Amino acid sequence: MNNRKIRVAITHGDTNGIGYELIFKTFSSPEMLELCTPIIYGSPMVAAYHRKALGIQANFSIVNNTDEIKDGRLNLLTCFEDEVKVELGTPTEESGRAAIRALDRAMTDYREGVYDVLVCAPIGTNNLKVGGLEFKNLAHYLQTCLGEGHEAIPVFMNDFLRVALVSNHLLMKDAMEDIKEQNLINRATVLCETMRRDMRVSSPRIAVLSLNPTADGIEEKEVITPAITKLTEAGVYAYGPYPAEEFFGSNQYEAFDAILSMHYEQAILPFKTLTIDEGVCLIANLPLVCTTTNDNPEFAKAGAGVMDEQPMRQAVYLAIDAWRNRMSFEEPLKNPLPKLYHERKENRDRGRLNGVKRNDKDNQKLQEAE
Repeated sequence: MNNRKIRVAITHGDTNGIGYELIFKTFSSPEMLELCTPIIYGSPMVAAYHRKALGIQANFSIVNNTDEIKDGRLNLLTCFEDEVKVELGTPTEESGRAAIRALDRAMTDYREGVYDVLVCAPIGTNNLKVGGLEFKNLAHYLQTCLGEGHEAIPVFMNDFLRVALVSNHLLMKDAMEDIKEQNLINRATVLCETMRRDMRVSSPRIAVLSLNPTADGIEEKEVITPAITKLTEAGVYAYGPYPAEEFFGSNQYEAFDAILSMHYEQAILPFKTLTIDEGVCLIANLPLVCTTTNDNPEFAKAGAGVMDEQPMRQAVYLAIDAWRNRMSFEEPLKNPLPKLYHERKENRDRGRLNGVKRNDKDNQKLQEAE
């Protein structure tokens, strides 16, 4: 694994959407193949259909098993051989099922160590089902497959903003149920660890937004402020709560490494307003580094050849950077140096002194009791 290029698995997303267009355009640049070895998890027939419909030059090599994956080319791993009807611009149950089949194969291959990082092309939710159940979102799917009891948390990123949410993609009445002290502490802790481990920010400063416009409601007094206090006591540099309007309107975000928002609209609307493109998303708190674009499948534009591939390219860059950062962060922890003789001696002496102090206190208590 260490002697080869980083392998980037790329699921093709909804087959009636823009996934193949983004992938083909992203890897049309020769330098991308020098950076990594891409592996498309998809269907050769569907890929060929998209290539013809788009009228673009897209060279890919079909591989039927992982032993055939080669560096220096765009590998397309066959996830299923049966025909899939492509209806560009129309979400169907069949196109949604094709997206899930690619994800399922990618999960299996990750466990076998086939690739290093995963990048997911846009998928919808309305036409997706997993085992007869509605597909909630990518983070929930990955959490179910790989979470090992940990919650997968999306972190939205661009060149100057990194945003996580306490409540994600819920109706406002349901989002309120998520605004709890422990939920806030958990997500802020994950966000802090993600910044340290995957972004290599040694002491990340996290801004916590308020729920109410003036930051002086019951939620701020009884939930958010106490949570910030506990986070600070635990060594997390959390600040706030800040009213969202003032925070974004006066560019206060420039002083922080990451932002914890209470709900989706509070931060994602200004995030998209301040971002030239859609930005990218890192699915944090998983053993696998996974990124995706913030695009939806853009069915209205599918097959038109008008999509900007920059978000997909940035998702690949982010996945590679996060993987390298994580490896360099964890490597020193695998084989810590044994303590030197004088350090071990100091610890023994410290233990003896601590024991004397405890005994003296115990003796004093016994004397007072008598």
